[in-house]
Amino acid sequence: MRVVMFGFQTWGHRTLQALLDSEHEVVMVVTHPRGEGAYEKVWSDSVEELAASAGVPVLIRERPDDDELYETLKEVAPDVIVATNWRTWIPPRVFTLPAFGTLNVHDALLPAYAGFSPLIWALLNDEPEVGVTAHLMDETLDAGPIVLQRSVPVGPEDTTTDLFHKTLELFGPITVDGLAELASGRRDFVPQDRSRASFFHKRAEEDIRIDWTWTAEELARLVRAQSAPYPQAFCFHRGRRLEIVAAGVSEAIYGGTPGRIFYREGDGVAVVAGAEARRGRSRALLIKRVRTDDGVELAAHDYFTTMGGYLTSHPR
Repeated sequence: MRVVMFGFQTWGHRTLQALLDSEHEVVMVVTHPRGEGAYEKVWSDSVEELAASAGVPVLIRERPDDDELYETLKEVAPDVIVATNWRTWIPPRVFTLPAFGTLNVHDALLPAYAGFSPLIWALLNDEPEVGVTAHLMDETLDAGPIVLQRSVPVGPEDTTTDLFHKTLELFGPITVDGLAELASGRRDFVPQDRSRASFFHKRAEEDIRIDWTWTAEELARLVRAQSAPYPQAFCFHRGRRLEIVAAGVSEAIYGGTPGRIFYREGDGVAVVAGAEARRGRSRALLIKRVRTDDGVELAAHDYFTTMGGYLTSHPR
Protein backbone atom coordinates (compact mmCIF):
# COMPACT_ATOMS: atom_id res chain seq x y z
CA MET A 1 0.00 0.00 0.00
CA ARG A 2 0.97 3.63 -0.50
CA VAL A 3 1.49 5.04 3.00
CA VAL A 4 1.75 8.56 4.40
CA MET A 5 3.09 8.60 7.96
CA PHE A 6 2.38 11.24 10.60
CA GLY A 7 4.86 10.75 13.43
CA PHE A 8 7.24 12.25 15.95
CA GLN A 9 10.11 11.30 18.28
CA THR A 10 11.44 7.77 18.77
CA TRP A 11 8.01 6.15 18.50
CA GLY A 12 7.53 7.69 15.07
CA HIS A 13 11.13 6.94 14.10
CA ARG A 14 10.74 3.25 14.93
CA THR A 15 7.41 3.06 13.11
CA LEU A 16 8.79 4.75 10.02
CA GLN A 17 11.76 2.37 9.95
CA ALA A 18 9.40 -0.61 10.07
CA LEU A 19 7.38 0.83 7.19
CA LEU A 20 10.52 1.48 5.14
CA ASP A 21 11.60 -2.13 5.74
CA SER A 22 8.18 -3.50 4.75
CA GLU A 23 6.53 -4.19 1.41
CA HIS A 24 4.66 -0.89 1.63
CA GLU A 25 5.67 2.31 -0.16
CA VAL A 26 6.11 5.37 2.08
CA VAL A 27 5.21 8.27 -0.21
CA MET A 28 5.36 11.12 2.32
CA VAL A 29 6.08 11.84 5.98
CA VAL A 30 4.59 14.60 8.13
CA THR A 31 6.30 15.39 11.42
CA HIS A 32 6.31 18.07 14.11
CA PRO A 33 9.03 20.72 14.46
CA ARG A 34 11.55 20.00 17.19
CA GLY A 35 10.19 21.03 20.58
CA GLU A 36 11.84 22.49 23.65
CA GLY A 37 9.57 20.91 26.27
CA ALA A 38 11.14 18.51 28.77
CA TYR A 39 9.16 15.55 27.48
CA GLU A 40 9.86 16.40 23.83
CA LYS A 41 13.59 16.15 24.52
CA VAL A 42 13.14 12.57 25.77
CA TRP A 43 13.29 9.80 23.14
CA SER A 44 13.85 12.40 20.44
CA ASP A 45 15.09 10.36 17.44
CA SER A 46 14.34 12.44 14.36
CA VAL A 47 11.59 11.28 12.02
CA GLU A 48 12.54 14.09 9.66
CA GLU A 49 16.14 12.92 9.34
CA LEU A 50 15.19 9.27 8.81
CA ALA A 51 12.69 10.18 6.09
CA ALA A 52 15.20 12.45 4.35
CA SER A 53 17.88 9.75 4.43
CA ALA A 54 15.44 7.38 2.71
CA GLY A 55 14.53 9.94 0.07
CA VAL A 56 10.97 10.37 1.34
CA PRO A 57 9.43 13.86 1.05
CA VAL A 58 8.85 15.50 4.45
CA LEU A 59 6.45 18.21 5.60
CA ILE A 60 6.85 19.90 9.00
CA ARG A 61 3.64 20.86 10.77
CA GLU A 62 2.54 21.64 14.31
CA ARG A 63 -1.07 21.16 13.17
CA PRO A 64 -2.08 19.34 9.98
CA ASP A 65 -5.12 21.47 9.18
CA ASP A 66 -3.96 23.76 6.38
CA ASP A 67 -5.06 23.61 2.75
CA GLU A 68 -1.53 23.18 1.39
CA LEU A 69 -1.06 19.96 3.34
CA TYR A 70 -4.49 18.69 2.33
CA GLU A 71 -3.86 19.34 -1.36
CA THR A 72 -0.45 17.66 -1.14
CA LEU A 73 -2.03 14.61 0.46
CA LYS A 74 -4.55 14.40 -2.38
CA GLU A 75 -1.71 14.61 -4.91
CA VAL A 76 0.31 11.76 -3.37
CA ALA A 77 -2.89 9.69 -3.08
CA PRO A 78 -2.10 7.39 -0.13
CA ASP A 79 -4.03 4.18 0.39
CA VAL A 80 -3.64 4.65 4.15
CA ILE A 81 -2.23 7.09 6.71
CA VAL A 82 -0.29 5.79 9.71
CA ALA A 83 -0.07 8.06 12.77
CA THR A 84 2.33 7.45 15.64
CA ASN A 85 2.93 9.89 18.51
CA TRP A 86 1.21 12.65 16.60
CA ARG A 87 0.56 15.40 19.16
CA THR A 88 -2.25 17.51 17.66
CA TRP A 89 -5.74 17.03 16.22
CA ILE A 90 -5.97 15.59 12.71
CA PRO A 91 -9.11 16.87 10.97
CA PRO A 92 -11.65 14.45 9.46
CA ARG A 93 -10.96 15.57 5.90
CA VAL A 94 -7.38 14.34 6.40
CA PHE A 95 -7.86 11.10 8.36
CA THR A 96 -10.71 9.96 6.08
CA LEU A 97 -8.97 10.86 2.81
CA PRO A 98 -7.31 7.47 2.13
CA ALA A 99 -9.50 4.52 1.11
CA PHE A 100 -8.29 2.53 4.13
CA GLY A 101 -8.50 5.45 6.54
CA THR A 102 -5.90 6.27 9.19
CA LEU A 103 -4.27 3.71 11.47
CA ASN A 104 -3.22 5.32 14.75
CA VAL A 105 -0.68 3.51 16.96
CA HIS A 106 -0.83 4.48 20.64
CA ASP A 107 1.25 3.22 23.56
CA ALA A 108 -1.62 2.18 25.82
CA LEU A 109 -4.20 -0.56 26.08
CA LEU A 110 -7.11 1.52 24.88
CA PRO A 111 -9.74 2.57 25.77
CA ALA A 112 -7.84 3.29 29.01
CA TYR A 113 -4.98 5.82 29.00
CA ALA A 114 -5.84 7.78 25.89
CA GLY A 115 -3.95 11.04 25.60
CA PHE A 116 -0.48 11.81 26.89
CA SER A 117 2.28 9.97 28.82
CA PRO A 118 0.26 6.75 29.17
CA LEU A 119 3.17 4.65 30.44
CA ILE A 120 3.87 7.04 33.30
CA TRP A 121 0.22 7.27 34.31
CA ALA A 122 -0.22 3.48 34.09
CA LEU A 123 2.79 2.83 36.30
CA LEU A 124 1.58 5.39 38.84
CA ASN A 125 -1.74 3.55 38.95
CA ASP A 126 -0.11 0.15 39.54
CA GLU A 127 -1.43 -1.41 36.33
CA PRO A 128 -0.35 -5.06 35.89
CA GLU A 129 0.34 -4.60 32.17
CA VAL A 130 0.86 -1.95 29.52
CA GLY A 131 0.87 -2.19 25.77
CA VAL A 132 0.23 -0.77 22.34
CA THR A 133 -3.00 -0.38 20.40
CA ALA A 134 -3.42 0.03 16.63
CA HIS A 135 -6.84 1.50 15.92
CA LEU A 136 -8.69 3.30 13.17
CA MET A 137 -8.85 7.02 13.76
CA ASP A 138 -12.20 8.75 14.20
CA GLU A 139 -13.28 12.19 15.41
CA THR A 140 -12.58 11.43 19.10
CA LEU A 141 -8.90 11.26 20.06
CA ASP A 142 -7.65 7.66 20.54
CA ALA A 143 -11.21 6.31 20.41
CA GLY A 144 -11.63 4.50 17.08
CA PRO A 145 -12.18 0.75 16.50
CA ILE A 146 -9.32 -1.48 17.61
CA VAL A 147 -7.46 -3.33 14.85
CA LEU A 148 -4.76 -4.97 17.00
CA GLN A 149 -3.60 -4.76 20.60
CA ARG A 150 -0.51 -6.23 22.27
CA SER A 151 0.61 -6.10 25.90
CA VAL A 152 3.61 -6.66 28.15
CA PRO A 153 3.59 -7.26 31.93
CA VAL A 154 4.77 -4.61 34.39
CA GLY A 155 7.45 -6.08 36.66
CA PRO A 156 7.65 -5.14 40.36
CA GLU A 157 10.79 -3.05 39.81
CA ASP A 158 10.06 -1.76 36.30
CA THR A 159 10.52 1.94 35.64
CA THR A 160 8.86 3.91 32.87
CA THR A 161 12.18 3.70 31.04
CA ASP A 162 11.95 -0.10 31.16
CA LEU A 163 8.36 0.00 29.94
CA PHE A 164 9.30 2.38 27.14
CA HIS A 165 11.85 -0.09 25.79
CA LYS A 166 9.44 -3.02 26.16
CA THR A 167 6.59 -1.30 24.35
CA LEU A 168 8.81 0.33 21.72
CA GLU A 169 9.59 -3.15 20.41
CA LEU A 170 5.88 -3.56 19.64
CA PHE A 171 5.46 -0.47 17.47
CA GLY A 172 6.97 -1.68 14.21
CA PRO A 173 5.37 -5.14 14.20
CA ILE A 174 1.89 -3.96 15.24
CA THR A 175 1.94 -1.27 12.53
CA VAL A 176 2.89 -3.66 9.73
CA ASP A 177 0.50 -6.34 11.02
CA GLY A 178 -2.26 -3.75 11.36
CA LEU A 179 -1.82 -2.72 7.74
CA ALA A 180 -2.10 -6.37 6.75
CA GLU A 181 -5.43 -6.56 8.58
CA LEU A 182 -6.69 -3.52 6.68
CA ALA A 183 -5.44 -4.83 3.34
CA SER A 184 -7.19 -8.15 3.94
CA GLY A 185 -10.54 -6.41 3.60
CA ARG A 186 -11.58 -6.80 7.22
CA ARG A 187 -13.95 -4.15 8.52
CA ASP A 188 -15.32 -5.88 11.64
CA PHE A 189 -12.89 -4.20 14.01
CA VAL A 190 -13.79 -4.00 17.71
CA PRO A 191 -15.43 -0.73 18.84
CA GLN A 192 -13.93 0.68 22.02
CA ASP A 193 -16.02 0.40 25.16
CA ARG A 194 -16.37 4.07 26.06
CA SER A 195 -17.49 3.22 29.58
CA ARG A 196 -13.90 2.05 30.23
CA ALA A 197 -12.23 5.04 28.60
CA SER A 198 -9.89 7.44 30.36
CA PHE A 199 -8.02 10.43 28.95
CA PHE A 200 -4.85 11.84 30.54
CA HIS A 201 -3.19 15.24 30.20
CA LYS A 202 0.45 16.06 29.52
CA ARG A 203 2.84 15.73 32.45
CA ALA A 204 4.12 18.99 33.96
CA GLU A 205 6.20 20.21 36.90
CA GLU A 206 3.33 19.91 39.36
CA ASP A 207 2.86 16.25 38.45
CA ILE A 208 6.32 15.29 39.71
CA ARG A 209 6.21 17.18 43.02
CA ILE A 210 6.20 14.76 45.96
CA ASP A 211 3.17 14.94 48.24
CA TRP A 212 4.09 13.24 51.51
CA THR A 213 0.47 12.44 52.26
CA TRP A 214 0.65 9.83 49.47
CA THR A 215 1.41 6.34 50.73
CA ALA A 216 4.95 5.00 50.49
CA GLU A 217 3.80 2.56 47.83
CA GLU A 218 2.37 5.38 45.72
CA LEU A 219 5.49 7.51 46.15
CA ALA A 220 7.79 4.62 45.24
CA ARG A 221 5.81 4.19 42.02
CA LEU A 222 6.10 7.94 41.34
CA VAL A 223 9.89 7.67 41.63
CA ARG A 224 9.91 4.65 39.29
CA ALA A 225 7.55 6.41 36.90
CA GLN A 226 9.75 9.51 36.70
CA SER A 227 12.94 7.57 35.97
CA ALA A 228 15.77 9.10 33.94
CA PRO A 229 15.75 10.44 31.29
CA TYR A 230 12.31 11.71 32.35
CA PRO A 231 12.22 14.65 34.80
CA GLN A 232 12.54 13.12 38.24
CA ALA A 233 10.29 13.38 41.29
CA PHE A 234 11.32 16.13 43.67
CA CYS A 235 10.72 17.64 47.08
CA PHE A 236 12.56 20.19 49.24
CA HIS A 237 15.03 19.81 52.09
CA ARG A 238 15.98 22.86 54.12
CA GLY A 239 14.47 25.03 51.38
CA ARG A 240 16.48 23.50 48.52
CA ARG A 241 15.15 21.27 45.76
CA LEU A 242 16.00 17.60 46.13
CA GLU A 243 15.30 15.00 43.43
CA ILE A 244 14.60 11.43 44.49
CA VAL A 245 16.49 9.19 42.07
CA ALA A 246 15.79 5.77 43.59
CA ALA A 247 13.48 4.65 46.36
CA GLY A 248 11.44 1.73 47.64
CA VAL A 249 9.11 0.89 50.51
CA SER A 250 10.39 0.28 54.04
CA GLU A 251 10.19 -3.11 55.72
CA ALA A 252 9.16 -1.60 59.04
CA ILE A 253 6.18 0.55 60.00
CA TYR A 254 7.09 4.15 60.80
CA GLY A 255 4.48 6.35 62.46
CA GLY A 256 4.50 10.10 62.78
CA THR A 257 4.23 13.17 60.58
CA PRO A 258 4.51 12.77 56.78
CA GLY A 259 7.86 13.96 55.48
CA ARG A 260 9.84 13.26 58.68
CA ILE A 261 13.36 11.99 57.99
CA PHE A 262 13.28 9.14 60.45
CA TYR A 263 15.61 6.13 60.33
CA ARG A 264 18.32 4.30 58.40
CA GLU A 265 17.01 0.99 57.11
CA GLY A 266 19.22 -1.22 54.95
CA ASP A 267 20.62 0.78 52.04
CA GLY A 268 18.14 3.62 52.45
CA VAL A 269 16.68 6.25 54.73
CA ALA A 270 13.05 5.91 55.81
CA VAL A 271 10.89 9.01 55.45
CA VAL A 272 7.42 8.94 57.00
CA ALA A 273 4.67 8.90 54.35
CA GLY A 274 0.91 8.64 54.09
CA ALA A 275 -2.06 10.60 55.38
CA GLU A 276 -2.64 7.88 58.01
CA ALA A 277 1.00 7.76 59.17
CA ARG A 278 0.15 9.23 62.54
CA ARG A 279 -1.84 6.08 63.34
CA GLY A 280 1.30 3.95 63.07
CA ARG A 281 -0.02 1.73 60.26
CA SER A 282 2.02 2.96 57.31
CA ARG A 283 5.31 2.02 55.78
CA ALA A 284 7.80 4.73 54.92
CA LEU A 285 9.33 5.75 51.63
CA LEU A 286 12.81 4.26 51.69
CA ILE A 287 14.98 6.77 49.83
CA LYS A 288 18.12 5.22 48.34
CA ARG A 289 19.59 7.86 46.03
CA VAL A 290 19.07 11.62 45.67
CA ARG A 291 20.26 14.46 43.46
CA THR A 292 20.87 17.91 44.90
CA ASP A 293 19.89 21.18 43.24
CA ASP A 294 23.45 21.59 41.95
CA GLY A 295 23.30 18.24 40.14
CA VAL A 296 25.26 16.05 42.54
CA GLU A 297 23.90 12.51 42.91
CA LEU A 298 24.47 10.80 46.26
CA ALA A 299 23.49 7.67 48.12
CA ALA A 300 20.87 8.52 50.73
CA HIS A 301 23.23 7.50 53.55
CA ASP A 302 25.79 10.00 52.28
CA TYR A 303 23.29 12.83 51.89
CA PHE A 304 21.30 12.35 55.10
CA THR A 305 24.20 12.42 57.58
CA THR A 306 21.86 12.91 60.54
CA MET A 307 18.26 11.90 61.11
CA GLY A 308 15.49 14.38 61.90
CA GLY A 309 13.98 17.30 60.11
CA TYR A 310 11.52 17.15 57.25
CA LEU A 311 11.24 16.82 53.50
CA THR A 312 8.52 19.13 52.22
CA SER A 313 6.51 19.57 49.04
CA HIS A 314 7.36 23.29 48.82
CA PRO A 315 10.37 25.30 50.01
CA ARG A 316 10.27 26.53 53.59
